[in-house]
Amino acid sequence: MKSVLITGGSRGIGRATALIAASRGWNVAINYVRDEASAKDTRAAIERAGGKAICIKGDIAREADVTAMFATAAKEFGSLDGVVINAGVVAPAMTLAEMSGERLERMFRINVLGSYLCAREAVRHLSRAGSGRGGSIVNVSSLAARTGSPGEYVDYAGAKAAMDTMTVGLAKEAGPLGIRVNAVRPAFIDTEIHATSGNPDRARILGKQTPLGREGTADEVGEAILWLLSDASSYVTGALIDMAGGR
Repeated sequence: MKSVLITGGSRGIGRATALIAASRGWNVAINYVRDEASAKDTRAAIERAGGKAICIKGDIAREADVTAMFATAAKEFGSLDGVVINAGVVAPAMTLAEMSGERLERMFRINVLGSYLCAREAVRHLSRAGSGRGGSIVNVSSLAARTGSPGEYVDYAGAKAAMDTMTVGLAKEAGPLGIRVNAVRPAFIDTEIHATSGNPDRARILGKQTPLGREGTADEVGEAILWLLSDASSYVTGALIDMAGGR
């Protein structure tokens, strides 16, 4: 049985991915930083369906937490076959000129440094040059990396652009080690993250402006992530897949 670690796996896209993965026979390690209740609820839903899941508390912006998280998942499941780097933050919409240094530091520490630390540990655990058996890393980026999100959060957009660049470069480094690295770039997805930016209706409003005429769902993103984790995408690496209704 294959095993996957999902950062930020207790809510939104992370939770949807965890539930889909479990339904396809994967063991799931659910990482969370504060919302223990949601993490336990996700684990309980997986277990009710007959799957196996564990919850691991850890802040991806802290190197010690990241290494401990991966070690715990590997010990519990024996090894890892996939990693979904999903945890991240957004902040209230404003122009760059209005942003404080504290906001910028938090944004890049979590969304950039945290993602890079998780990717580093994923390679260390999955690499066939070590004790791993290869596998797949899926980064959850954002369409904002392409659009820049002017007037809303160019800091978040820049952080996700760094994740895209890491995806492309790491795919070339890790391919010879038996590891594929890809990213999905969602936008206008109906999750609670939009409330964090001060506009809970953002996905619904902007989704209507897409060629598909609606917002997306966390389950739709989760299905794409599972495809990238699975052997069905065995010749895909270094890909950035937009999931934004055609925008």
